[in-house]
Amino acid sequence: MLLAFDTAAPTVTVALHDGTDVLAQATSEAGMKHGEQLAPLVQRVLDEASATPADLTGIAVGVGPGPFTGLRVGLVTARTMAHVLAVPLHGVCSLDALALEAVAAGEVEGAFHVATAARRKEVYLASYDATGRRVSGPLVDRPAVLATTDPVVGEGARLYPDAFPDGRAPLRPDAGWLARGVVTGRVEVLPAEPLYLRRPDAQIPAAPKALS
Repeated sequence: MLLAFDTAAPTVTVALHDGTDVLAQATSEAGMKHGEQLAPLVQRVLDEASATPADLTGIAVGVGPGPFTGLRVGLVTARTMAHVLAVPLHGVCSLDALALEAVAAGEVEGAFHVATAARRKEVYLASYDATGRRVSGPLVDRPAVLATTDPVVGEGARLYPDAFPDGRAPLRPDAGWLARGVVTGRVEVLPAEPLYLRRPDAQIPAAPKALS
């Protein structure tokens, strides 16, 4: 069984896949507070599928791009579980999961983009072909710089409709589709390292300059 979760968005999403399809999944109702919500959601999904951690044969985790704090929670949890259970760990670009779901749901035809919220009035954006394969990105910039009339999947289009007038669903990553992508080989598997794209907001203060 593959346990998948993503903490790149304001809400946490978790799913369990048995190799055939998703057995159970859950998404947090409240935004943020990833550290408080991930473990209970994992337990809920395992309970709904009558499974235990010992049944897991792999862990899949969204690696962003996303805010530093949220990604850290997901990545640390994924690494710890994979190490303790001695199972493979698969990293997936969170935007790829959105693209896969959009194609499967028939939300897009032809080339399209995925854009998610990046704070600082910016968006993360990647471009995809008609099959959902990523062809460029992800990158981060202001919506006005990345503006396009092409179809745009994700929350970025809803937040900035002037820049992305052709917004499409889904809005946020879904762990069920992340899991399906890994199981079917339809998403690129990456190292379980966070895609920050920019330095975190919190910085270590620079050493004071020597007095001359």
